[in-house]
Amino acid sequence: MNRDMTISALQAAYSSGELTPAALMEDIRQRAAEYAAHNIWVTLLSAEEQAGWLQGLAQRDRATHPLWGIPFAIKDNIDLAGVPTTAGCPQFAYTPSGSAQVVQQLIDAGAIPVGKANLDQFATGLNGTRSPYGPCRNAFAADYISGGSSSGSSVAVALGLASFSLGTDTAGSGRVPACFNNLVGVKPTRGLLSSSGLVPACRSLDCISLFALDTDDANRVLACAEGFDARDGYSRHNAFANTARAYGLRAGSLRIGVLAAEQLQFFGDTAYEAAYWQTLDSLSAAGVELVTVDYAPFDQAARLLYDGPWVAERYIACQPLLEDAPEVIHPVVRQIVAQGKTPLATDLFHAQYQLAALQQQCAAAMTGLDCLLTPTAGRLFSVEDMLAEPVLYNAQLGYYTNFMNLLDMAAVAVPTAFTQQGLPFGVTLAGAAFSDRALLSIANRLRALLPLPLGALGVPASVTAGVPVGDPERTDLVVCGAHLEGLPLNWQLVERGAQLSERTTSAACYRLYVLAGGPPMRPGMVRDEGGGRAIEVEVWSIPTHELGSFVAAIPAPLGIGKVELADGRWVSGFICEAHGIVGAKEEITGFSGWRSWLERTIAGDR
Repeated sequence: MNRDMTISALQAAYSSGELTPAALMEDIRQRAAEYAAHNIWVTLLSAEEQAGWLQGLAQRDRATHPLWGIPFAIKDNIDLAGVPTTAGCPQFAYTPSGSAQVVQQLIDAGAIPVGKANLDQFATGLNGTRSPYGPCRNAFAADYISGGSSSGSSVAVALGLASFSLGTDTAGSGRVPACFNNLVGVKPTRGLLSSSGLVPACRSLDCISLFALDTDDANRVLACAEGFDARDGYSRHNAFANTARAYGLRAGSLRIGVLAAEQLQFFGDTAYEAAYWQTLDSLSAAGVELVTVDYAPFDQAARLLYDGPWVAERYIACQPLLEDAPEVIHPVVRQIVAQGKTPLATDLFHAQYQLAALQQQCAAAMTGLDCLLTPTAGRLFSVEDMLAEPVLYNAQLGYYTNFMNLLDMAAVAVPTAFTQQGLPFGVTLAGAAFSDRALLSIANRLRALLPLPLGALGVPASVTAGVPVGDPERTDLVVCGAHLEGLPLNWQLVERGAQLSERTTSAACYRLYVLAGGPPMRPGMVRDEGGGRAIEVEVWSIPTHELGSFVAAIPAPLGIGKVELADGRWVSGFICEAHGIVGAKEEITGFSGWRSWLERTIAGDR
């Protein structure tokens, strides 16, 4: 039986003495030989080459090295010190003296490199067949493509030759291979992972990506791999709401955008089409709200990647070979990147103007949604088909992926089904930049709703360790007075983008007072375990980044604390300090709410 290669499973095996990292690495090398025909590796490291890292584990505390002894694969356009980087082109190869920052951070966390993985040459392709090292074959059926360009990185994890791997994702290379090999694929926010030590494809758009067996592992690896890098001009600092602590099992309601049926493309793959609708039916049955969005602006942005001037960046990456030795470049790759010599600066600016307009349209389409969901790919091609039609079919693989980095979005590919032929299918969840952990948490929930075995290992997925989490971009806020809908201060919520979530009551242990001062008049709600009652309140969802300015404007004796609702939830909301009721005009607890008191007062005035 195949071994469970998740990080937690390996750590448990190490702790029990059942397994050692050295024994695992030797087993991986032996099993890698059995899969030689899959063309997974450019360089598979020997025991001697791994010895230094393995010996170093003895001086490392497992408690402070979250990836202690965990094997990982590296796409061969990412540097590993002392090992040639080929980018899938032997004539391009060089041997770096240092590792890419991401690789070094993973090694510092205790992870052990297994080797450098095969790829579509110069990371140009989504299929895995454009390599002089042979087409990398699907982990489930060798006649089918693995997906690319991060082909070897994905198949290595799916077959248990690594627990996780590094790929790259400029146009979908971290997502398509995840779909075709039953993996979680993380295309992080651009700049969240350093690109130092990465051979560029499109430098302004490139992302180092992650493949993992489940979302727990993906989050743990992302936490070790991310970090600002002053050497990388495109590096970005992470947002607090997007740190590893924000990951869990997404709870509560979910509102997910999906494409209109007429905008879906499966390119004749009826099995993938059936798997997609099966996925949506399962989500709907589980209470997920699916909202149709217009895919047209996303598709128009996607077309800019190869039909627009950004292809010039691919030309820059290959320029020395294109000019001095073009014959050493894979003919399909050469055909594509050579087009990058002709765009003018005016073409780039015209395209940027168009992209800016499309970004606004796409952002508007995402308003009010937790994420966008698309098929990761519309069709799984055979190797034979792909070799016969390499350009058209590769373009079809990018139908749902090419827009992502141009629109500065984050994405997580997650497996959701197998076709009747036993081939993997999955969807991609997309959101705004720095929504990585929110997307992983939603993917975690999808994994719980649609459980599948791990990779191609046949090992059942374990129950997630993630704690329930809500939407990190919004905070629920309980209001009980002048901020209620339609009342004088409600604008302070509405103009900050807050939305009314529910009308309910507090627990039956609060008193309500009319405070001195105004206008407008305000109530003070104080907790009284012995003599209180339920008070009518509203719960508003406010963008978290707007909450600080809202709280700062609240006058004493009011403040924000925790309010207990009738159903037992404790939610942030308006409370009143005890000294505030000393000078209160009157107690109005008997009215059970501010609005009821106002209506009685107005009626009395009449």
